[in-house]
Amino acid sequence: MTSQNALHVIVVGGGASGLIAAGFAAENGARVTLIERNERPARKVMITGKGRCNLTNDCDLPELIAHVPQNGRFLYSAFRAFSPRDMMALVEAQGVPLKVERGNRVFPVSDKAVDVVDALTAFARDRGVRFVHDRVTELLMENNTCIGVRGESGDYPADAVIVCTGGKSYPATGSTGDGYALAAQAGHTVVPPHGSLVPLVSDDAVCVQAQGLSLKNCALTVTDTVTGKIIYTDFGEMLFTHFGVSGPMILSASAHMRERQADRYRLTIDLKPALSPEELNRRLTRDFQAYHNTDLQNALPHLLPRSLIAPVLTRAHIPGSTKCHSVTREQRTALAAQVKGLTVSVRGTRPVEEAIVTSGGVSVKEIEPATMRSKLCRNLYFAGEVLDVDAYTGGFNLQIAFSTGAAAGRHVTGPAD
Repeated sequence: MTSQNALHVIVVGGGASGLIAAGFAAENGARVTLIERNERPARKVMITGKGRCNLTNDCDLPELIAHVPQNGRFLYSAFRAFSPRDMMALVEAQGVPLKVERGNRVFPVSDKAVDVVDALTAFARDRGVRFVHDRVTELLMENNTCIGVRGESGDYPADAVIVCTGGKSYPATGSTGDGYALAAQAGHTVVPPHGSLVPLVSDDAVCVQAQGLSLKNCALTVTDTVTGKIIYTDFGEMLFTHFGVSGPMILSASAHMRERQADRYRLTIDLKPALSPEELNRRLTRDFQAYHNTDLQNALPHLLPRSLIAPVLTRAHIPGSTKCHSVTREQRTALAAQVKGLTVSVRGTRPVEEAIVTSGGVSVKEIEPATMRSKLCRNLYFAGEVLDVDAYTGGFNLQIAFSTGAAAGRHVTGPAD
């Protein structure tokens, strides 16, 4: 049993980073109180991986860093001290067997996120962490030292505080940006938050014309129109919506769009990636022969989804009423070019509240990378999505939460310089 004279640590937020931080702090002998605003902890973990919970990525340290475009080097010490394999071992030790799928993505064998949530919660509870249901509104400060927190239900004195409140994405799960106000109160710089892994907004008419259409096997290329460089390529699924585009490929692509100017990025969609330009040309020639006296707009349903036929023909400058037998070689070439390269301009992203993760947050320049301790305020630590770090899809963002939470929890019981 933990001594009443032990260091008292408060963890603010019971998400992925908070549960790990609390568990490790308690394991190291601290009396730990975890204050969570929701009735149940880790609500956001419950919805990750479409409810299956892609909890980490089974890769090595260099690959981990490579998948964190925002301040990846800051995480080197935390990743090295608590790796994906360490996290996998922790979850399996709690009785949840895991499996590794395509792209080294790690899931529970049960495909149920609740099993991971239960494992994380048990990891903390089994080590004596006390759970309190309240919303923290303020840090208690004295002589530039954090001595506890103020909640809606009262004050909670402590020897150290770890802020694990998450970002601003999915506010229904409790991530409403509370941690940014706490950080600012302690003098920290907060990099303005915006969405990453988020749907994209476009003014292109094709999006409205094809809204609701899901493409299953298309190829995507994203170009930075300022530099002329291709910044992302992918193959898979996407969705046209009334505001623009969404779907797995689009969310992944958004994480690579680090600059926020409107219309900076252009999407190019290959609707028939399995066909080379030559093969597509032969396919069109055969189809036009088979539909010799048919209007072109009625001759393409086997090649294109119906909702894309009109916009593709418009982009190719071919009237839909053109008879197949009268299509010129130049028109056929223009049509093929659109099928292999339908472009969509990107005006911006949807609000951060619709994003999977938040980019921005507490500046890592003001945080010790090995311990997650504030450089500005004694006895104050930060971990998880509240920090200005974010990664691509594939389990990397949750691993950031776990590794930074472990760093804070393990070091909070050490000497306060």
